[in-house]
Amino acid sequence: MAPRPLAIAHVTAEQGFSGGEVQVFLLAEGLREHGYRCVLVCPRGSRSEVEAHRRGFAIEQVPTLRDWSPLSVSRAAHALRAARPDVVHLHTQRAAWIGGLAAKRLRLPALATRRMDRAMKRGWRNRFIYGRAARIAVAISKPIAGQLADCGLPAAAIRVVASAVDPARLVAKRTRVEVRRALGATADETCILSVASLHPRKGLDVLLDAMSRLGARQLHPKLWIAGEGPGHSALETQVKKLSLAGQVTLLGQRDDIADLMVACDVFALPSRREGLGVAALEAMALGRPIAASRVGGLADAVGHDEAGLLVSPGDAAALAEALGRLATNPALRLRLGTAGRERATERHSAAAMVKAYEALYAEVLT
Repeated sequence: MAPRPLAIAHVTAEQGFSGGEVQVFLLAEGLREHGYRCVLVCPRGSRSEVEAHRRGFAIEQVPTLRDWSPLSVSRAAHALRAARPDVVHLHTQRAAWIGGLAAKRLRLPALATRRMDRAMKRGWRNRFIYGRAARIAVAISKPIAGQLADCGLPAAAIRVVASAVDPARLVAKRTRVEVRRALGATADETCILSVASLHPRKGLDVLLDAMSRLGARQLHPKLWIAGEGPGHSALETQVKKLSLAGQVTLLGQRDDIADLMVACDVFALPSRREGLGVAALEAMALGRPIAASRVGGLADAVGHDEAGLLVSPGDAAALAEALGRLATNPALRLRLGTAGRERATERHSAAAMVKAYEALYAEVLT
């Protein structure tokens, strides 16, 4: 009799769908291709629930994983018991806290992936989440691994598995001309794209300031911002204040990111903090040059003057200078875009990420 497939419960706490959730599904799909049974444990009504249905994954719903209460832990434990996993993979800090307590209660082996580039408090809670509830703490970049170590985790409990991209899954359904026509851009206009949650940490306000500075230099590229989040109204107000309504379009949440990336000339990610920047990896894989902040794992992923141009976070003048260089120099865009495609393929392959996690699942089971 053939052994049953190993089962992994992927626990995520977010209602929205951004880079972290992209990675969860990229991993789950890769594992499924290798014979694993993957179950998504996620909040009811979340975008992850919708995506899991669409992609054919089993789902165990919970009302929320953001409320730190005994009832939330009990509900998470009920969901995990129904999922019948061999390993629990915790994908956000909130999921790691509630899901980690539930896994501990059920004596299920767990590992936790940390994607947020933010200093961690050196306290019992983080040590419990990443050192006791989870047997292994996985950082998506070396800076985040350093933060885990700084909060008191032993080096033996920390691993680094970089975020990944699969170019085969990034297939545009429309041509560059069709997308531009739909968004009101001509074939010869310079178009900048940013894909990010509309949150202050993403630095989109800095990007708008940079766009205004470009106008003072008689450069008027189009800017498309794809994403949703709590900062939407503030960005709308800023667009009006800076008289950028004719150049900037807030697209909201989109499911045609590959189309947008093929249609743009430059990809911008001016984050104040960034674990790695999945959208930047996707843009690199599609040959688009990057203008980004020199923060976290994003700086290592892009590399200054390698796959893009890096600037200090929050520096609108420097960002405007970088965008201006890219907007006016097609040869530079081509060089950086070509190098970025190679860099994303060689350093951030989905196959390598899946293989690394397979080894970690085996490790926590021993």
